[in-house]
Amino acid sequence: MPGNTQEKRARVLNPIDRVSEVIFGLLMAMTFTGTFSVASSGGEEERTMMIAALGCNLAWGLADAVMYLVRTLTERTRGRTLLARLHGGADAATGQALIAEVLPERIAVAAGPEGLEMLRRRMIEHQGLPIRPRLGWDDFKGAFGVFLLVVFATFPLVVPFIVLDQSMLAVRMSNLVGVVMLFLAGWILAGFAGASRWYGGLAMAVTGTVLVAAIIALGG
Repeated sequence: MPGNTQEKRARVLNPIDRVSEVIFGLLMAMTFTGTFSVASSGGEEERTMMIAALGCNLAWGLADAVMYLVRTLTERTRGRTLLARLHGGADAATGQALIAEVLPERIAVAAGPEGLEMLRRRMIEHQGLPIRPRLGWDDFKGAFGVFLLVVFATFPLVVPFIVLDQSMLAVRMSNLVGVVMLFLAGWILAGFAGASRWYGGLAMAVTGTVLVAAIIALGG
């Protein structure tokens, strides 16, 4: 059980997945706020924009949490299906091909037929099949963690609408905050990949800005 808990936590905190989801949330929020064009600032307009921006973040967090559950269930079903086919009498070549499909291409190539055959035999020797794929309490806690991560990560884009009186200035500041956070996201991903953090941060900030402009121009 401790191993399963650690596996679930590792999946929730996977740097690439989590940072990528935060980036998607930032792009969505920046696109949403960037479509606003107000001629004058007013209390009602600012309140409406603030609620709309916050609602956007909550909606993305909810969608991301649900997709986390879908992905988790899909991965478990795929794993159980693989074991069932191996236990079902698939020959060595077919079994190796099935295992190679679920491994990253470079790892499958590096393992070669010998490594794949060793994995196939170890998996066949595994006693019994996993229980039918289903979601448990830990999975829902993980989904809630994803929801909180995305909402809190994109919440800084809402702050300008809370503290500033001018709607257009709030939009500009919100977008600036978004660009800075995109830079930080690129910085984190580049560090995880072992690349230049400055290059990764700048590339993500520029790419995100261009994407937001393109989405707005296309009517997104």
